[in-house]
Amino acid sequence: MKHVSIIVRADWDEEAQVWVATSHEIDGLAVEAETIEAIKQKVTDAILDLLELNGIEDFESGLDEIPIHIMSEQMARIRKPKLVA
Repeated sequence: MKHVSIIVRADWDEEAQVWVATSHEIDGLAVEAETIEAIKQKVTDAILDLLELNGIEDFESGLDEIPIHIMSEQMARIRKPKLVA
C-alpha cells in the first residue's frame, strides 16, 4: 500500500523524563529527546536513515517530499483560584 504521509506518535515517558517517538509505518523508528521541539529533528533524521536503509517503495506518492505528522498530547495544570467572599 502506498502512503502519502508518515504518522509518528510522541509520548512523554514520566520515569525517564523524555519524549519517545515511534511509528507503526516505519519499522525501527524509536527516538527520544528531552523536549518536543528536539524530537522533531531526531524523528526526521531517523526516518530519512530508515527509508534509505529499508527502501522507500511504500512511500512513493508522486510527491517530492514526504509529510511527517508528529502527534502528541500535552497537558498543563493551573492552581484553582481562591474564591473571594
